[in-house]
Amino acid sequence: MRSTKKWWFILGLLIFAALLGIMLPHGSEEQDYSNLVAGDTAWMLTATALVLLMTPGLAFFYGGMIQHRHIISTMLQSFIAMGIVSVLWVVVGFSIAFGESIGSEGYGLFGNPLTFFMFRNVGGGTHPDLSPTIPLAVFAMFQLKFAIITPALITGSFAGRVRFRSYMLFICLFLIFIYSPLAHWTWHPNGFLRNWGVLDFAGGTVVHMSAGFAALAGAMFLGRRNDANKKFRPANIPYILLGAGMLWFGWFGFNAGSALAANSVAAQALVNTNTASAAAMMTWIFYDAAKGKKPSAVGASIGLVVGLVAITPAAGFVDVGSSIFIGVIAAIVSNYAITLRSKSMIDDTLDVFPAHGMGGITGMIATAIFANDVGLIHGEVTTFLYHLLALVIVGVFSLGGSFLMYKITDLIVPLRISPHGEKVGLDISQHDESYNFVYREEE
Repeated sequence: MRSTKKWWFILGLLIFAALLGIMLPHGSEEQDYSNLVAGDTAWMLTATALVLLMTPGLAFFYGGMIQHRHIISTMLQSFIAMGIVSVLWVVVGFSIAFGESIGSEGYGLFGNPLTFFMFRNVGGGTHPDLSPTIPLAVFAMFQLKFAIITPALITGSFAGRVRFRSYMLFICLFLIFIYSPLAHWTWHPNGFLRNWGVLDFAGGTVVHMSAGFAALAGAMFLGRRNDANKKFRPANIPYILLGAGMLWFGWFGFNAGSALAANSVAAQALVNTNTASAAAMMTWIFYDAAKGKKPSAVGASIGLVVGLVAITPAAGFVDVGSSIFIGVIAAIVSNYAITLRSKSMIDDTLDVFPAHGMGGITGMIATAIFANDVGLIHGEVTTFLYHLLALVIVGVFSLGGSFLMYKITDLIVPLRISPHGEKVGLDISQHDESYNFVYREEE
C-alpha cells in the first residue's frame, strides 16, 4: 500500500509540473534566422535521429548479454532513459549544461538553470556560441540524445540486481548533478576544461568516462550478485549482434554530427569512426585467438564498440592513420582490463568500466597525443598535461559524485532488490513479465 501511495505521489508531481509548464510565461527573445544553413540543419536533424537509435541498440546489446530472467528489465532500463531524460532535459538539464555560465570568465562550472528553463528561448533561430548555423532547438535535441544514452550505458554494471524505481530516481540525480555539469565544463564556451584546451569532439569524456566511472561506483555500491561466481551464457547472441550493428550505425551521427555542420570535419569524423571501429573489432578477434580462444560474435561486438568509444573524443581532430592506431590500442587495453576485472571482487556485470571507462580514457589520452597541430607528436606538451589533469578531475568527480548519488537514492528507495527478487529475475519481480512468456530456469 505504501508503494502504491508513492507512485500516486510521483504521478501527482508530474501532473503538477505539466500544468506549471503550461501556466508559466513563455516569452522568448527575438531570434536570428539570418545565419541558418539548410544543409547543416538537414544533416543535424538526421544525426539527431541516428544518435537516438543508439539507445535502443544498447538495449539489444545489453539485453542479449544478460541472463534470460533479467532480459526485459535490462532492455527497459535503456528505453526508460529516453523518457525520463527527455523530460528533464527540457525542464532544466539543457539549461544546466548550456545555459549562461555560472563561474568566472573561462572557468564556468555549470549553466544557469533559468536560462533555458522549460526550453525558454530554445527555438528555430541560431545561437552565436552554441549553434551558429543551425536552430538552437536542433542543437538542444542533438545534445539530448547524448544525455539519454549516458545513464543507459551505466546499467550494464549493476544488471540483474537493481530495483527499477530506484534506477529511475538515480537517472534524475545523475543527469542534474553529474552529466550536465560535465557537459558544461567540456563543451560550453566558458567551461573550464574547454578553456584549458581539453579536446572532446563527441563525448569521450562527457559520455563514456562519466558512464564508466559511474558504472564502477555502482558495481562497488551494490556489491556482487548472489550468483556472481556462476558463469552464465548470454541470453541471446543475435540480440548482441543486432545491438552492436545499431550502435555502429548510430555512431556516425554521434561523431560526425558533432561537427555541427555538413562539412569536411564531419566527413573526417565519419571516416575515423568507421576505421577505428573496424580496427578494434579485428584486433579483438586476433587478440582472443592469440590467447587460445575461438573467434566469437560476442568478442567481435565488444571490440567494435570499444573502437567506437575510443575514437569518439578524437574523431574530428586526428587523421585516419591515427584512428587505426587508436582502435588497435583501445581493443588491447579494454580486453586486458576485462581480464583483470574478472579476477577481482568487483562485479561489473557487463564490463562497462573496462569497455567504456577504459575506452574513453584511452581515447582521451590518444587525442592529446595525435590531435592535429596541438597533439604531443607535434610538440605541444601543454595539451597533453591538461588532458592528464582533466582525466583525474573527471574521474574523481564522476566516481565520487556518482557514489554519492547512489547513496542518496538508496536512502530514498533501496537500490538492491531482495535475494528472492534477484533469484526469480528482474523481469518477474520488477515488471511481472517474462522472456518468451514463460520463466526459463538458467542452465
